Amino acid sequence: MASILIVEDEEAINELVKRNLQLVGHQCTSVFDGETAVVEIQQESYDLMILDIMLPGFNGFDVMKQGNKTPTIFLTAKSSLTDRINGFSMGADDYMTKPFEMLELLARVEAVLRRTQKSESSFEAGDVKINFKSRQVFHVGQLVECTPKEYELLEVLVNNRNIALSRERLLDLVWGYDFEGGTRTVDVHIQKLRKKLGWEDKIKTVYKLGYRLEVGR
Repeated sequence: MASILIVEDEEAINELVKRNLQLVGHQCTSVFDGETAVVEIQQESYDLMILDIMLPGFNGFDVMKQGNKTPTIFLTAKSSLTDRINGFSMGADDYMTKPFEMLELLARVEAVLRRTQKSESSFEAGDVKINFKSRQVFHVGQLVECTPKEYELLEVLVNNRNIALSRERLLDLVWGYDFEGGTRTVDVHIQKLRKKLGWEDKIKTVYKLGYRLEVGR
């Protein structure tokens, strides 16, 4: 997957972001101040930088000015309109404020990587291959007919692989907040995906919560 630089001086947040990005397959490097971040992006090539603004040494805006146009998501407590406009005017690809939800950050990371063509165009696990561009799914080389919602659910599971997702969260991500059906809809679609893909051992049921796609990183 992608090579990502995390620039965050709060160690707990830095580690949380790093662990979750690694769970879904990304390679991550953590730094904790602006000066080290500048050295890092000038010496190494990264697909994406997740950047705080309030940092020791150079602040996040200084890092952007001295950077090498690495795609960047600001992740910061600075939530004013002025700060947002400043961030985007400097070329940031996205801007998130703290506190934040990890699943939203993962989704935004995936969106930026796709826009910058740094994300993988396909995914493979065992006998299953998914082509994201064509939205086609293959099992043992044979095309699998998936409904639009089955495919969207599968893509959410893949993008958040190795992370436990509640039924409610899956319902929101795939069907939307205004969907009037219950979480049983998720269970039915999960069972169909397991059967179609032979993933009875990969889509794990998380007791009293939901599901997790368990695959190698």
